[in-house]
Amino acid sequence: MALWGGRFQGKLDPAFEAFNRSLPFDRELWREDMIASRAWARAQVQAGSLTKAEGARLVAALGRLEREVAADPSRLEAASDEDIHGYVEARLVADVGDLGKKLHAGRSRNDQVATDLRLWCKRRVAELDLELAALMRALAQLAEREAATLMPGFTHLQRAQIITVGHHALAYVEMLARDRSRLGDAGARLDACPLGSGALAGSFLAVDRRALAKDLGFKEATRNSLDAVSDRDFVAELLFVATLSCAHLSRLCEDWIFFSTQEAGFLELGDDVSTGSSLMPQKKNPDSLELVRGKGARVLGRLTGFLACLRSLPLAYNKDLQEDKEALFEALATWQACLVVAKAAVASARFDSERCRAACETGYLDATELADALVRRGVPFREAHEQVGRLVRAGLAEGKELRDLDPEVLQAIAPQADASILDELERKSLLQRRRALGAANPRLVRREAQRWLRTLAR
Repeated sequence: MALWGGRFQGKLDPAFEAFNRSLPFDRELWREDMIASRAWARAQVQAGSLTKAEGARLVAALGRLEREVAADPSRLEAASDEDIHGYVEARLVADVGDLGKKLHAGRSRNDQVATDLRLWCKRRVAELDLELAALMRALAQLAEREAATLMPGFTHLQRAQIITVGHHALAYVEMLARDRSRLGDAGARLDACPLGSGALAGSFLAVDRRALAKDLGFKEATRNSLDAVSDRDFVAELLFVATLSCAHLSRLCEDWIFFSTQEAGFLELGDDVSTGSSLMPQKKNPDSLELVRGKGARVLGRLTGFLACLRSLPLAYNKDLQEDKEALFEALATWQACLVVAKAAVASARFDSERCRAACETGYLDATELADALVRRGVPFREAHEQVGRLVRAGLAEGKELRDLDPEVLQAIAPQADASILDELERKSLLQRRRALGAANPRLVRREAQRWLRTLAR
C-alpha cells in the first residue's frame, strides 16, 4: 500500500506506477533505512512520542527484519512496494501491528532518504579509500622494485628525457593520493545528519537532533531543514571524485597499453588480466586496461547527467532527486571495479629492463643533459640550447646520436664542449646529477617509494 494514498482515488496508471517505483534500485539502502529507523525510534522515545517499551519493540522488530533481509536479499527483489521506505514500514506493521505505523511520526521520506543516502555514502567512502590505498601500494611496490630501471619519458608522445620505471609509477601514486584526499574531503562534508528535518520545515517532535546525529555516527546535525532534504552536493562531489580518479586510471591505462605494444615492448601484463583473439591465435590483448579506460567514460556520463538534473531544481525536495541513486550507485561501483582491476594489472606487470634501456639509446634523449653540461661550462642556457639543437640537426643528417658525433663537428658547433663532455651523457650516471626533490634519480625514487609504503602501512 502507498504511504500517501489518503488524498487519492483509484489506481495509478500502470506505466506511471512502474516509472515512479524506486525499489528496484533504492533497495540498495535497505540496511541504512533500518539503521536510521532504529535511531528514529530511540529519538521518539527521548521526545516522548513513544514509550520505552514501544521503542524497544520497534527496535527489536527492525533488527529482526534486518537479519531476515541479510539472510535472504531476494525478498527485496520479489517485493512490490514503491520504495525501500514503504517496504520496511509494511513489514514492520506486519510484525508489530499498529505500533509500526507510529514510527513515521515527525519524519518524512525526504529527510529519511537523505539520511539513508548519507549513511550509505559514509560506508562507501571508507571502502573506496581502502581500494585507492591498495592500488597506491601496488604502484609503490613496483616503483621500489624498478627504481633504477631506465626508460624514456615522453611529452607529446615523443621521447623527451630519460626517467625510470619507478619514477613513472610514482607519478600515478601522487595522482591517486590526491584522489584519496578529495574523497576524504567529500566524506567530511557529507558527515551531517538530516534526520529530523521533516519534509522541509523541521519535525514537530522535540527530538534532540545532535544526539540523533551522534547515535547514527554523524559528526553533526544539519542546520537548515530546507537545505537538508534537498542537498545533493555530496552526491555530485562523490561523482566528481570518481570521475577524476577514473581519468587518472585512464591515463595510466593509456600509457601502459602503449608500453605493452610490440612497438614499445616495455612491459607485459600477466595472462590473468589479458585476453586473446577469437581469430588471431598470436594475440595477447590488454583488455583489462582498455576496459578500465573505457568505463571511465560511463562514470563521467553519470556526473554530467546528474549535474544537468540538479542545476534547475527549486527548493525543496523534487522527485527529480530520485535520479541521484542510480547515478551514484553505478558510478561508485564502476570506480571500485576499475580500482580493483587496475591493482590486479599492476601486480601482474613485468617490465623488460633491457628493452626499456635500449629505447633510451636513440631519439636524442640526452640532448637536455648535453645542454646542461654546456651550462656547467659557462655557456648561457639559451646559447647552449641553440648549440645542442644544431648538434641534433647534424646528428639527424649523419644518422648519428649525439654521443657518436665526430669531435670536430661537436666543437665546431659547441666550442666549449671539451673531450670529457660526452662522458657526462653515460646512461648509468646521467640521472645521478638530478638531486632535487621529486627528480628521477634512482636513489630518490627508491627513497620516495619506501616513504609511500611506510605511509600506506600506517
